[in-house]
Amino acid sequence: MRACNSLKAFIVTEGGKDIGFGHITRCKSLCQAFEKNGIIPTFITNENKAVKDLLRDKNHHIFNWSEEQEKLLGIIGNADIVVIDSYLADINLYRKVSEIIKVPVYFDDNVRLDYPKGVIVNGNIFAEELNYPQKEGISYLLGCRYFPLRREFLDNIEKQIRGNIETVMITFGGDDARNMTPRVLRLLAKKYPDFAKNVIIGNAFKNIEEIRAEGDDKTNLFYSLDAKGMKERMIESDIAISLGGQTLYELAAVSVPTIAVAVAENQLNNVKSCQEAGFIQYAGWWADRQIIESIFIRLKLLQDRDVRERMVKIGRTLIDGNGASRVVEELFKRVTYKNYN
Repeated sequence: MRACNSLKAFIVTEGGKDIGFGHITRCKSLCQAFEKNGIIPTFITNENKAVKDLLRDKNHHIFNWSEEQEKLLGIIGNADIVVIDSYLADINLYRKVSEIIKVPVYFDDNVRLDYPKGVIVNGNIFAEELNYPQKEGISYLLGCRYFPLRREFLDNIEKQIRGNIETVMITFGGDDARNMTPRVLRLLAKKYPDFAKNVIIGNAFKNIEEIRAEGDDKTNLFYSLDAKGMKERMIESDIAISLGGQTLYELAAVSVPTIAVAVAENQLNNVKSCQEAGFIQYAGWWADRQIIESIFIRLKLLQDRDVRERMVKIGRTLIDGNGASRVVEELFKRVTYKNYN
């Protein structure tokens, strides 16, 4: 796709406690694809210290845009492309954006709203099974072909699958809101003391002391990793125990067999579909009484190298890493069409 650095693009999103940081990660992936083609988007996000840290190297405005809608519309009013990735934005805001922007784009995970004209992007594995309405003025980019991985997770070499598990990665997002990390670490320290345990600590973790208390002499804590650091930890890990969001696709791209736990309702379709496809082991809902036992059962299952190899093969077949580039290419086509019509 040829560069067009005269285009003006904004990404409107949110992150923080109770919301998580999946929107920010997904939008940064899309931003990287824009930048690769000479377009430098500006982020607009809610006020949150962790969000500020994540966007420190990006053009950004930070204010309560979902309530200060007139301010938002004043900033984005002359844009070519505006991407909204939100669980908070109401339908009236989408309608206003749709009326003033050449190419409005809405990330969606579960048919949250009856969207106005624009481009709807859902890169989840289950997206094509959802009952999206066919309406004039709306186009859809659905399925894993359009899942936006960060550029660090592209161009992965085929990873060696060891005969025995030696290293486990534990990752529960930017805040571990459900306090799963210490529970999982306690299980591993008790049942698998010989495993190296790589624990990822996000920017907004409040349970670090509890995590430290559950660790053993083979526990390693990694703080606030960027994408490059995350990928390095994934490459050295034989398996991962993860929350059920976008990290599953990154793990699949890097060939890490994964046990997933759903920690939010919007993850349920994702984990169940990934389980059906065969590239994760779904342990269940975080609050299930038997969730730790379920994780333990799946740990025993993954001792079988053949099981892990099958999971890796399926994941790499489904996730090729070019989703963000495909999305940006489609958006660029639409802007070009509108500029000449």
